[in-house]
Amino acid sequence: MNDNEPIITVIGPTATGKTGVAVRIAAELGGEIVSADSRQVFRRMDIGSGKDLSDYQYDGCPIPYHLIDIEEPGVEYNVFRYQQAAYEAMEGIRSRHHRIVLCGGSGMYVEAVLRGYRLFPVPENEALRAGLEKRSDEELTAMLASYKSLHNDTDTSERPRLIRAIEIEDYYSKHPELSERVRPLQSAIIGLCGNREHIRERITRRLQARLQEGMVDEVKALLDEGIPAERLIRYGLEYRFVTQYLTGELHYGDMVSLLNTAIHQFSKRQMTWFRRMERMGFKIRWVDAELPEEEKIRQIYHWLREDGIQI
Repeated sequence: MNDNEPIITVIGPTATGKTGVAVRIAAELGGEIVSADSRQVFRRMDIGSGKDLSDYQYDGCPIPYHLIDIEEPGVEYNVFRYQQAAYEAMEGIRSRHHRIVLCGGSGMYVEAVLRGYRLFPVPENEALRAGLEKRSDEELTAMLASYKSLHNDTDTSERPRLIRAIEIEDYYSKHPELSERVRPLQSAIIGLCGNREHIRERITRRLQARLQEGMVDEVKALLDEGIPAERLIRYGLEYRFVTQYLTGELHYGDMVSLLNTAIHQFSKRQMTWFRRMERMGFKIRWVDAELPEEEKIRQIYHWLREDGIQI
């Protein structure tokens, strides 16, 4: 592949078949998958997070994947750590001259990588702040404008935010090596969507299947190894409601009903996030997840060619 080609991104709400599409693209176009899932980074959180590693093969051949099973359950993991790990994985894939296929439903993770948000923690600079406090709001606004274009008044509407924005820009101007790691990425973005009622049915069937596969036992094992219940609850959805059932806060039937509703709501929030990305300027090529497999792939490959991907 040409290292200057856009990467390929596959997104969509839960239960639309993102992984299968990404795996086929990677298999046929010589790629490796970078997962964008906020919970699949954790080891031993398999059933609840939908982490089926057997999906990462095509025609019997394994497809390389990254950012799955990289952390112990219970640790703090955030979008900053994900962004840096994703860039590192992508650098390795490019060094092997393979295609990068970013795949997942965590819109914040996807956006942080593609947009190149500056997420490095910037320390406070007391000396700089003391000098800035002596300046007027107009002078501070002009100073911030010397660092970057001001497209809106987000950073200038309040004096504390204005000073902090200058502090951040000043820090990055003195550490150009950080800016090199957060450049926006060009990407051909494929979005999977489908009939809302059909997605709801798949979500419910999948939940029942995961319960039968031992999801409750999986969460119990995590609690038994000493992971605090409040930490598992913070991971949300399956881990929240099953933990509440195991700690006696919910009856089993209530747990299943509430969890099913929560996953449906989560699916809607995912689409809301992706539509927001479109309003921000991301071009997402939407394909019907319910199309026959070959028709779906033909449509996707047509769009990838239009977006500069050599196939």
